[in-house]
Amino acid sequence: MQKAGQGFYTIGSSGHEGMAAVAAALRPTDMAFLHYRDAAFQIARAAQVPGQTIAWDMLLSFASSSEDPISGGRHKVLGSKPLSIPPQTSTIASHLPKAVGAAYAIGAARRHRPEHQELPDDAIVCCSFGDASANHSTAQGAFNTAGWTSYQSIPLPLLFVCEDNGIGISTKTPRGWIAAGFENRPGLKYFACNGLDIYETFRVASEAAAYVRNRRKPAFLHVGTVRLYGHAGADVPTTYLPREEVEAEEAMDPLLHSVRLLGEAGALRPAEALAIYEKTNARVARVATEVVTRPRLRTAAEVMAAIIPPKRVCKPTNGQSDEARAAAFGGDLKAMDEPQIMSRIINWALTDLMLEHPEVVMMGEDVGRKGGVYGVTQKLHARFGPDRMIDTLLDEQSILGLAIGMAQNGFIPMPEIQFLAYLHNAEDQIRGEAATLPFFSNGQYTNPMVLRIAGLGYQKGFGGHFHNDNSVAVLRDIPGLILACPSNGADAAKMLRECVRLAREEQRLVVFLEPIALYPMRDLHREKDGGWMRAYPARNETIPQGEVGVHGDGTDLAIVTYGNGYYLSRQAEKRLAEAGVKARVIDMRWLSPLPSEALVEAVKGTKRILIVDETRRSGGVAEALMALFTERTDVPHARITAEDSFIATGPAYAATMPSADGIFAAAMGLMGVAR
Repeated sequence: MQKAGQGFYTIGSSGHEGMAAVAAALRPTDMAFLHYRDAAFQIARAAQVPGQTIAWDMLLSFASSSEDPISGGRHKVLGSKPLSIPPQTSTIASHLPKAVGAAYAIGAARRHRPEHQELPDDAIVCCSFGDASANHSTAQGAFNTAGWTSYQSIPLPLLFVCEDNGIGISTKTPRGWIAAGFENRPGLKYFACNGLDIYETFRVASEAAAYVRNRRKPAFLHVGTVRLYGHAGADVPTTYLPREEVEAEEAMDPLLHSVRLLGEAGALRPAEALAIYEKTNARVARVATEVVTRPRLRTAAEVMAAIIPPKRVCKPTNGQSDEARAAAFGGDLKAMDEPQIMSRIINWALTDLMLEHPEVVMMGEDVGRKGGVYGVTQKLHARFGPDRMIDTLLDEQSILGLAIGMAQNGFIPMPEIQFLAYLHNAEDQIRGEAATLPFFSNGQYTNPMVLRIAGLGYQKGFGGHFHNDNSVAVLRDIPGLILACPSNGADAAKMLRECVRLAREEQRLVVFLEPIALYPMRDLHREKDGGWMRAYPARNETIPQGEVGVHGDGTDLAIVTYGNGYYLSRQAEKRLAEAGVKARVIDMRWLSPLPSEALVEAVKGTKRILIVDETRRSGGVAEALMALFTERTDVPHARITAEDSFIATGPAYAATMPSADGIFAAAMGLMGVAR
């Protein structure tokens, strides 16, 4: 197919046929996150489920046909919804954290039933990978998390399967390295077998699966394999391996071993095996000539159709009784009519959402007993217990993996990353796993969640660049991701409700960015004026995705901003009014996708536009806004942004970012008034 220009990028499975025995040892309802060499596993599992046309389906994927039942022609991937195999694109260990999360979700679902539960109560999760990938920090984090969880006797029915062919592309794995690293790993039961012996592999895999299923504890199955025909695509192993070594591995072909074993057992004579082999080859060749005639994706719209997942039918919620709310909130109910700071209002909004939706689960470092670094999740552990307020170990990849995996079993996760800068330790879990899953599964698998991140700058003298991060470029660059950023408590509550609705009903991946400096903010213009506090909004009030906020109706100037910039712009707006400039201040609220139509409508009738962006000049939000107003309006516009700099600790904490004085001066300059 490739020689004819009708087949595309492939990674072969030759040498890993022993994985068919692993599939036979499992149930087709055991979710499997597969290594890219596991065609044998998928083929064997297809035999367990009636009605599968496995050769046709897999060859459609190799041909990148839009009729490919898993990816719709977007990538050559293993995967199948009927076979409980979510697709993985390039599994260099990035799928291991979510496998841990999916296994955890099986036990969690027994305690709190999600409406859209996928996995049976007695299921286990299988996660396979190569010996080279086992060294990846992401994999090591997943092994550690599994052991850490098991050590505490928390149910985690997970079978890690390491397919050890002794090499990663061209780099050899030291002989004995995998066994040495995993034979005595705490909390992880070790099993080993020769993957060239399909009988032994089935026996040991069955023992490992029984251990995991019955004990509800994780295990590590070490399967010895060989790699035939190079790593992938046009890779030629003789360019970095001696020819004798390559030929010796080819002589260890598992198919030859299987024919020998079947003959010795009297189950199948070699001549009969050869006939099956030749018949299968002929059938595959025949199907291949047919699949290359099937349609392929052609347009951008066709390719992008799976970025946004399909909507999901959810049972209507009737809210909580007054008694239930009173029991949860206690004395906080009396304070709800009084203006409050943002952090407290977010806490109440989270409480109401968790009361309303039992499938909402929060997880993160310190979110439970401590109530978060800034107290935003205080009392939630007492209100909802450790099953729904999960204190995790210190590993952002594991936090996000737990969330992604729990979403696979019907939960609506709300993971928390303590600081925006910490996201960079694990951003591939969002970009390479959560966001791409609907794309590469044609919307059949999704990762709905609301990821809460405390971030942005303006913390006085605390933490420097590692706790004050004013860059959101990595989030705005991810297709399909929704990025929300409130500026005050009432908006935060209304937007959180919309974010949970987007995740629950529209299966969206949402990031809710909370400006740390505004958590405790009380005053706006002068000390003790209470100008930035808000009352808790009624439970039916929301701010729909894409709706911007507008303060004032001045026609001289529109200030377009968000987060801390909105707070500072409101301070500058008062001074502008005193100087005779009539301004309106527009709060974007939704940073990605850009609420273009609402913003263009909001600036109508104004003579000038000033963009105030607390992110950096290069790669910041202002770049998109400048392009928008250039393309869609004739109104003169300018921007004031943060410098292309990290943030300092101490008195200079805000020196590189916009200030109220700077906004006032920039506005007056844009209006042509020298200051």
